[in-house]
Amino acid sequence: MFQIRSLGSCRFDSPLKKSLGAKGHKFIGFVTDDDRILYNPRLDAFRTAITHGMEDPISIELAGPREKIFFDSSKTKAAIVTCGGLCPGINNVIRALTLELYYRYGVEEILGIRYGYSGFTQKNFEPVKLNPKVVEDIHMIAGTILGSSRGSNETKEIVDYIENNKINMLFCIGGDGTLRGARDIALFTMLKGYPLAVVGLPKTIDNDISYISRSFGFGSAVQEAMSSIKSAHTEAKGYYNGIGLVKLMGRYSGFIASETALAVNDANFVLIPEVDFDLDGKNGFLTHLFRRLESRHHAVIIVAEGTGQNFFDKDKIGYDASGNKELGDIGKLLKNEILNYGKTNKIQVQVKYIDPSYMIRSTVANSDDAIYCIQLAQNAVHAAMAGKTNLLIGHLHENFTNLPIDTAVSKRKNIDPTSPLWMNVLEATGQPVRMKNS
Repeated sequence: MFQIRSLGSCRFDSPLKKSLGAKGHKFIGFVTDDDRILYNPRLDAFRTAITHGMEDPISIELAGPREKIFFDSSKTKAAIVTCGGLCPGINNVIRALTLELYYRYGVEEILGIRYGYSGFTQKNFEPVKLNPKVVEDIHMIAGTILGSSRGSNETKEIVDYIENNKINMLFCIGGDGTLRGARDIALFTMLKGYPLAVVGLPKTIDNDISYISRSFGFGSAVQEAMSSIKSAHTEAKGYYNGIGLVKLMGRYSGFIASETALAVNDANFVLIPEVDFDLDGKNGFLTHLFRRLESRHHAVIIVAEGTGQNFFDKDKIGYDASGNKELGDIGKLLKNEILNYGKTNKIQVQVKYIDPSYMIRSTVANSDDAIYCIQLAQNAVHAAMAGKTNLLIGHLHENFTNLPIDTAVSKRKNIDPTSPLWMNVLEATGQPVRMKNS
């Protein structure tokens, strides 16, 4: 489940011995493939493993530099590609990858692939030659200097490009779809016997990649979303029966909505894809909302974009370029339902609807994400130089890990409605645990 694939034996001494080891002293930062952390650190999980006769509890390989590496740095060529939606910190990762490759390992040929995986197949997208000068200030800019795109591409064409350009390692920055593409490239090259290290870096503000504590950009998105909740609260309090309604990103997972609610602590209702609710009825959302208005005369609602898709006609829902189902606009639906309820029951209500979706992902990384991006990138380079492939750099229990891509994309990370996080949200908002009539 957590076994990392390797291109072969490591024969070359790591340049880090010289660049980071003080004169006469051995660099002590190296790790080995036997350095692992427990997947589940709870004592009861350890005892259960022992009781069931497991030789060792389930563990994950630690990320980090190896003393011996697979590639000869002077003959290595790297490529970096960014795919999917924009996210805070992408340029930080591009910059950190470039600097680590160039200065620490002596890799001078680094290509930036333009506009996602399509940059491998479309001749008019010339790659960018990356070096420390090119990336000098890009961490101060939001978005990605390489451009991005969605949609699938022919793996064979991508691999042909890689072989023709003698690329030895590929760094894929993206979410679930990007990682699946990276896995396909890695498997295709392994079948052909072409030595290519493919390493993924987890980019999604939805924070929905499994087996890692968080993806980069998530914290910055939450910080940016906070201002929308504060504005919604101000608008709501400015009117009699005022309602501030904010729709945040979160196609399948409600992490942004939940953690933003905790960060601001002004929301009265948080609606997420993982927790179903009814609109109408004695225990429906609208009944509880207007009960709140009756007592306090204002309310703030946060809803994740993927919430309540059962309220839309499935036959009218299409698919985007990445194969994801298009979403019905739950924000507009809630606004209309609230206004109609007020009109039907002759209750005065003012709804201020805010959708900051693209604003929260088009910002620069905050300090926490900036640090995280550098650490992810450095560990990605360490893994690639050691000839590891088909893996994602993860983060779990305060450790950076080498995680197989197959494992990372095997399921989506969601909020467990019985988890401490969701209990925290319920305590902060005061909303009912359940808003269902049956």
